Amino acid sequence: MSSKTSKANIKNVFIFIVLIVIGVAISWYVVNYPKDSIVSRFITYDRIINLLLQHIYIVFLSSILAIATSVPLGIILTRPRFKKLNSPVMGIVNIGQTVPSLAIIALFVSVLGIGVKTAIFALWIYSLLPILNNTIAGIQSVDTSIIEAAKGIGMKPIKILTKVELPLVLPIIIAGIKTAVVINIGNAVLATFVGAGGLGDLIIAGNNINRWQILMLGTSLPVLMAFAVDYLLTIFENSLKKA
Repeated sequence: MSSKTSKANIKNVFIFIVLIVIGVAISWYVVNYPKDSIVSRFITYDRIINLLLQHIYIVFLSSILAIATSVPLGIILTRPRFKKLNSPVMGIVNIGQTVPSLAIIALFVSVLGIGVKTAIFALWIYSLLPILNNTIAGIQSVDTSIIEAAKGIGMKPIKILTKVELPLVLPIIIAGIKTAVVINIGNAVLATFVGAGGLGDLIIAGNNINRWQILMLGTSLPVLMAFAVDYLLTIFENSLKKA
């Protein structure tokens, strides 16, 4: 890893820590200096941690599902025998991306009912495109001369994929995953509308009872989480580029 990349990673780690500290500081302020007794009773450390863990759970599972679906599908669609399916599949996935996330959640309610499962599956659909698009674009960008050289030394297609193509395009795939995860962190606040919990509960509660501290906490924590995860995955992405 070059010194330039190392310095960038150190900077990213520092910013990541600062974002975490800001989130903790905002939570501490709201808990210890509530505007009134309503905020004092509603906002506790236990409630904040519980909603934060719910939010992370929804984001984590939906992102894992998106990775487990998009990466293999992207690999399949770049194989010669399946390339003709590329446009139809991408068209379908693009439709899922253009539909508002709240509409997708509402659609899944009619199928899966109210709860965490609905939120996870809706966010899974919404986060497919960035990972799938980067997987396909990355593999297609591999220099054909490298592939031909691998074939020339007798490597089988599966070996070419695992030993040549995927290592080269992994940073590009990680970039797509980063985009998908950040999107999911933002969209996960909508999980509150299907009774799935998460930090969106704070936003709705703060708005309903007209308490700016609760609303501030509910809006700031997802934003800080999105930035923190973005910097964390950027560190990983930079490390892969120079590995």
